Amino acid sequence: MVSIVFATNNADKVKEIQSAIGDQIEVISLSDAGIDIDIPEPHPTLRQNASAKSRTIASLTGRNCFSEDSGLEVASLDGEPGVLSARYAGDEKSFDKNIDKLLAKLSFHKDRSARFRTVISLIWENEEYFFEGICEGVIIGARAGRNGFGYDPVFMPSGTNRTFAEMNLDEKNRVSHRRKAADKLVQFLIEKTR
Repeated sequence: MVSIVFATNNADKVKEIQSAIGDQIEVISLSDAGIDIDIPEPHPTLRQNASAKSRTIASLTGRNCFSEDSGLEVASLDGEPGVLSARYAGDEKSFDKNIDKLLAKLSFHKDRSARFRTVISLIWENEEYFFEGICEGVIIGARAGRNGFGYDPVFMPSGTNRTFAEMNLDEKNRVSHRRKAADKLVQFLIEKTR
């Protein structure tokens, strides 16, 4: 089985991406790879942040690896919180405070359309490749559901009547941005490892 290091310390993301990828490829977390660092995300785009993380881990381990950066982009807020999604309400990365800030800013807007976007940077045999996934939806007025993480309790994907937080992981993976990007990554890796 092919194994690949996922450059993240977020256990929820590791679980979600392994579920999306299935058993075709073993995803190794940073902690499982014996790496205990927090890689900064100072760049203005998801693509640049993803690239910086994967390049850092590739140079530390010498192994094939990938990273992702995801953001919630709200149309009426000119794409906020975007690249700052995790730190929207401050550097402590509080999910609750981020949601509170988002809902407060949206209280003055009728247009609540939003999208989640994921960019994956893969370092494979010293070459870099990018894969992107997008999930369109809306921000609802109050939290609903207890599953997931981040903005999941207030994001309702298009074509559904439930938030990500009201879905189980399998249901979320049918429509999620991360799954769409992961599917492209998996297809690439299957072709490369045939």
